Amino acid sequence: MNDLGFFVVPLVILIAIIVMSIKVLREYERGVIFFLGRFQAVKGPGLIIVIPGIQQIVRIDLRIITLDVPSQDVISQDNVTVRVNAVLYFRVVDSAKSVIQVEDYYAATSQLAQTTLRSVLGKHDLDEMLSERDKLNNDIQEILDSQTDAWGIKVTNVEIKHVDLDDSMIRAIARQAEAERERRAKVIHAEGELQAAEKLVQAAQKMEASPAALQLRYLQTMADMSTNGTANSIFFPLPLELTKVFESLAGKFRAETPGAPGNPGNPGGGQP
Repeated sequence: MNDLGFFVVPLVILIAIIVMSIKVLREYERGVIFFLGRFQAVKGPGLIIVIPGIQQIVRIDLRIITLDVPSQDVISQDNVTVRVNAVLYFRVVDSAKSVIQVEDYYAATSQLAQTTLRSVLGKHDLDEMLSERDKLNNDIQEILDSQTDAWGIKVTNVEIKHVDLDDSMIRAIARQAEAERERRAKVIHAEGELQAAEKLVQAAQKMEASPAALQLRYLQTMADMSTNGTANSIFFPLPLELTKVFESLAGKFRAETPGAPGNPGNPGGGQP
């Protein structure tokens, strides 16, 4: 009986050690193995053996991690204080570096993202923060990716979510936008007046070449006025040719009547 207990106890201990040594890593996990405190290898996924007491394992998740960067107070280059928050997407590409080179890669990446967000946005004006977000996102991503490369971290994307302004600045931006719209409206109106003037000049030149066209235009205007129910008066245009006839008759009258008023031959100089 004692001999049986002598064999059973070590067998149970051996089975317990084997069970404790068996580790199963998922497809997105890797195990960083240390042998007596020294880095040995990166294993996984699947079934691996880790000897208790001699080897230690640190599990690393290789999936993309979403990091919400807290709101940061940023003073822009034009001295405007804003609160900006962002979201950061990164993943581990080198499991060994993420364990050996940095104590906590998640906390380190979070702190680095906050400081980088403040420093990059502080170099730009408020208008650039609002209108050039894609460029700012790329700049922040490049800086973070270059600095976290030594930790085995790959920053895949950075997105600025909100740029919060105080009420006074919002009102100032609204006034600026209103003034900009008024300026555009005035420019468009002036361009319309210029085009209309050019068309009128072209029309006048054509009508000057054909006096009948001017008369037809008069008649068309009268027709438009007659169809308008609000018109109370109608003006009949006097043809320009008729005025020339009157001028020629007046010239003949002065020539035939020396004493007529306005005749150069009148000694009174046209005075009664």
